[in-house]
Amino acid sequence: MSDTTSNQMWGGRFAAGPDAIMEAINASIGFDQRMAAQDIAGSRAHAAMLGATGIVSPSDVEAIRKGLLTVLSEIETGQFQFSTALEDIHMNVESRLTEVIGAPAGRLHTARSRNDQVATDFRLWVRDQLDATDAGLVALMKALLTQAEVGAGWVMPGFTHLQTAQPVTWGHHMMAYVEMFARDLSRVRDARKRMNESPLGAAALAGTSFPIDRHMTAEALGFDRPMANSLDAVSDRDFALEFLSTASICAMHLSRFAEELVIWSSAQFRFVTLSDRFSTGSSIMPQKKNPDAAELIRAKIGRIFGANVALMMVMKGLPLAYSKDMQEDKEQVFDAADNLMLALAAMEGMVKDMSANRESLERAAASGFSTATDLADWLVRILDLPFRQAHHITGALVALAEKKGCDLPDLTLADMQGVHEGITDAVFEVLGVHNSVASRLSYGGTAPTRVREQVARWQELLG
Repeated sequence: MSDTTSNQMWGGRFAAGPDAIMEAINASIGFDQRMAAQDIAGSRAHAAMLGATGIVSPSDVEAIRKGLLTVLSEIETGQFQFSTALEDIHMNVESRLTEVIGAPAGRLHTARSRNDQVATDFRLWVRDQLDATDAGLVALMKALLTQAEVGAGWVMPGFTHLQTAQPVTWGHHMMAYVEMFARDLSRVRDARKRMNESPLGAAALAGTSFPIDRHMTAEALGFDRPMANSLDAVSDRDFALEFLSTASICAMHLSRFAEELVIWSSAQFRFVTLSDRFSTGSSIMPQKKNPDAAELIRAKIGRIFGANVALMMVMKGLPLAYSKDMQEDKEQVFDAADNLMLALAAMEGMVKDMSANRESLERAAASGFSTATDLADWLVRILDLPFRQAHHITGALVALAEKKGCDLPDLTLADMQGVHEGITDAVFEVLGVHNSVASRLSYGGTAPTRVREQVARWQELLG
């Protein structure tokens, strides 16, 4: 096969032949430059340790320290020129360090491999992202608490199967999401604690013969301890998978809430009004106000789920220790992290800005025979009927109300006594939606007093 033919097969982009293809598939600088700050932090800690242990002279360590700060400044100010030929962030930084300080730069990589270097950088980056997710979740929970406190006594329909079930309060519904996001927060904090061990010093896979101090570098980088096995340190990415798993569960909760906001803001429901900041108009229908932010949150979640599956597939067949496959770990995590933070911020903004339409909520709560369970419970409590019999009587009363085209509270006492003669006018006390929610005093129930207790508890916990 001629060179011309083979180049056509590779495509016009790779006119230089196999070397260009290898450079393109091998390089990661296009995405791992995001870890520049973490890479330089790890190198600074490593250099300081090399000096403290006498492996590298104090003068060379000081030159490395100053040079790394210069390189970091260049990156932060946009002056740094990244090179695909240098493959990754590690070699890009080291090459520029050599240009800045000369020969001492060559000592920085003593007792270190790119394997433990990238594992350290990536752990530091994921740890930073877990901290950012923590802050985003706390902000969202506080926004939900504000909504719950204001609407602790506002009634609305509670749904099962998206059918009216029983009355609940707006505050209770908001607090359900506080609890969900609180579990997400606990998973974030658990994941951070579990992953906070340093791979630095594991070298390529077997450790090093140099008298390094791994505890010193671990402490300098804010890790709790060095990882105890050098093979494990360079070869696993379960910390990234745990982040993606945690992000996926959190994203699922965000998507569920986004779906409710889409439904609630529709003309058919009118439960909430979203602010103009998180809505858009139609290019052709002037009356439209579309909940685009909620819809985009709902859609972006697929990218986070996909990243989780993709990294699982990368890792599932890899023998110990390092394989180049693991270069595919970062883009998935970066994309998932970006979209999770965007979704959290957008949801916080929507929750802070949205207005619940109290009248629409109450009107909907009073329809659809939402107090049928209250009626059945009253028959059990007051008339001492078995619940199954009470359920049957209530069903007959619902059928009667449907036939008459009214709701349960609109039936007359005579109508009710026609179904069961023992019913008295006291039954109407439980058929109002406000009475219904006020009676749900069990722990975790929807009664306004219980909602306010939970709001106060979480306000104290979150500070």
